[in-house]
Amino acid sequence: MNDLQLDNDGFLQNLDDWSEDVAAELARREGLLLTPEHWEIIWALRDFYQQFDLAPAMRPLAKHLKQTLGAEKSGSIYLLTLFPGSPAKIAAKIAGLPRPENCL
Repeated sequence: MNDLQLDNDGFLQNLDDWSEDVAAELARREGLLLTPEHWEIIWALRDFYQQFDLAPAMRPLAKHLKQTLGAEKSGSIYLLTLFPGSPAKIAAKIAGLPRPENCL
């Protein structure tokens, strides 16, 4: 896993390098241990990217999660507990997606 090609912010340079093992390593580098709740968000993000060819910022992410997983799993507090700091950015990184636009 040490041979992963990452950009300066820790995002995969080649999105095809992503796998569940890579996700676990990227999460570890963020200080996270992935739970089933994390994986729900990661898979929802990857589905969003497949549909729209875009890694969503926080608002579109929350809207998509509300539609796909329900209101209880789309709130910013819930997402912050899973992906502290910047949920859309960190979740996209772990999901092997490009950095969302408008994410610090």
